[in-house]
Amino acid sequence: MPALMIQGTGSNVGKSMLVAGLCRAARKRGLSVAPFKPQNMSNNAAVTSDGGEIGRAQALQALASGLRPHTDMNPVLLKPETDVGSQVVVQGKRLATVKAREYARLKPTLMQAVLESFNRLKSQYDLVIVEGAGSPAEVNLRPGDIANMGFAQAAQVPVVLCGDIDRGGVIAQIVGTQAVMSAEDNALVAGFMINKFRGDPSLFDDGYAMIENHTGWPGFGVAPWFADAWKLPAEDALDIATPQRDAGLHIVCLKLSRMANFDDLDPLSQEASVRLTMLMPGQAIPGDADLVVIPGSKSTRGDLAFLREQGWDVDLHAHVRRGGQVLGICGGYQMLGKVIADPEGIEGPAGSDPGLGLLDIETRMTSDKRLTEVEATHVASGTCFQGYEIHIGRSEGPDTGRPFATLDGQPEGAQNPTGTVAGSYLHGMFQNDAFRSGFLANLGATSDLDYSSTLDSTLDALSDHVETHLNVSALLRVAR
Repeated sequence: MPALMIQGTGSNVGKSMLVAGLCRAARKRGLSVAPFKPQNMSNNAAVTSDGGEIGRAQALQALASGLRPHTDMNPVLLKPETDVGSQVVVQGKRLATVKAREYARLKPTLMQAVLESFNRLKSQYDLVIVEGAGSPAEVNLRPGDIANMGFAQAAQVPVVLCGDIDRGGVIAQIVGTQAVMSAEDNALVAGFMINKFRGDPSLFDDGYAMIENHTGWPGFGVAPWFADAWKLPAEDALDIATPQRDAGLHIVCLKLSRMANFDDLDPLSQEASVRLTMLMPGQAIPGDADLVVIPGSKSTRGDLAFLREQGWDVDLHAHVRRGGQVLGICGGYQMLGKVIADPEGIEGPAGSDPGLGLLDIETRMTSDKRLTEVEATHVASGTCFQGYEIHIGRSEGPDTGRPFATLDGQPEGAQNPTGTVAGSYLHGMFQNDAFRSGFLANLGATSDLDYSSTLDSTLDALSDHVETHLNVSALLRVAR
């Protein structure tokens, strides 16, 4: 069955968004299509229908394809825990935590799992659209590569190279990539495309022709900046964008160094009654904040130390004394307690740290990881919602007697006696319109957003954008 791979001249050139648009475009053309990314690095993960986890971008691409996320769509997921080490997830399950040099030795052994997942998808769908990682120009990483040209060669998938004109130097990006790659790898490249153009694309006609002349590769079009990209879940923390509003319920999210699953807040950013601030390190929690959210983290104790380095612990206690609300999600929930104990060194060096002390709970890290989709009921509003758990550790203590939610009649999460501080392990809750409406109502705000419809219509608009500015028919013809 046909497959096509989109690789980039660098990280964050818009590959994920283009693949999502192409998946929706192919689906509109009557093709059954599936996304695939051999190797992804992200702490923003999604729980899959088969009980594993994959990168958030592939979950969005699955939605664009009309599919539920599956572990085969992203067989190798790296989740950074420190500056030099990552958790390695293979076909949805944690394999090990390794440092960069150790992963370089491990990586070639993972190609078999990558190809197994890819071939399963190929056997089920008319078309598989593959996303690369980083750039094939990083030829120092070419030996043992499973993410870009190493995979393309092993699976014999044609490649289209995407350049990002917004960051400048796009001619050199593409011509330079060809210059450093081997003749064998260059032979698999079927052409190029330009992404994120601002202004009149005809002004780049000469530059476009120069790339074609220098490389001998055909161009598949110039895609302008997609203005509604912020409405789609972002996988990279660098892509978080929130509308600037001067009024509304002020929700402040602490931007942790190892922040995970931050797309939890995407629906809130689109609520007209909400002013969402992603608080950067070094900034104080504003005094007019109504709700402070501590998001998930891939390194809970590490990010707790980071939080304290910013002085946010002092700010949080002052915020609560003023009557402000706090919500901790997953790792953020764990930080709110009295103690975080990791005696086995699951997330880093073995040890124990005092928490923020805003909830009367204690957390103990355990080696088992909970990955599951759930249906819950929010205690405060009585609304039912769907979400997912993706965490290690268990939290217990008196405040769990005042749960945030119930799962099959069992308590989940915790609240302090006044209800101003709450924590939950559940992700994805704000995607549920009824829950979000009830939650905001308890804070004195209203909701007028149909999130799932907005997400779907934005993917349709992205598909139209791709069809208008790229030669999709020609792209599909080169797939094999």
